[in-house]
Amino acid sequence: MTKHSTLFALTGALTFMATASFSADPMTAAEFEAYVEGKTLYFGTEGTVPYGVEKYLGDRRVLWSFLDGECKDGVWYEEAEGEICFVYEGSPEIHCWSFFEEAGGLRAVFENEPDSTILYEVSDSDDALMCRGPEVGT
Repeated sequence: MTKHSTLFALTGALTFMATASFSADPMTAAEFEAYVEGKTLYFGTEGTVPYGVEKYLGDRRVLWSFLDGECKDGVWYEEAEGEICFVYEGSPEIHCWSFFEEAGGLRAVFENEPDSTILYEVSDSDDALMCRGPEVGT
């Protein structure tokens, strides 16, 4: 086998392994739930520090914070196949995302405005969220 054919075979094998492990299709609700339940995930835009964190509780409940000490309880559900939507206390707005599992973690595309917001899982943690009580200090 020549040097070039060995390199070509290796490149093909690596490409196959990468595509076999991570789908171009968005995660289903079952896949998303299996990935996130019990985790606390930090999200940010590509190449930045986290700007938000979400704790995934049982029964599709969540706790979200913009890392400002204020937390919002919410729930998530599957609106359409591959589209995970969140509703948070005090807001009638529905936030829908498509999640993709990639080598570095989740990639989330905001379906309300798919050309504007893409978030990436920056890290995960077992630590509790630091949430102040309502209107502390006012």
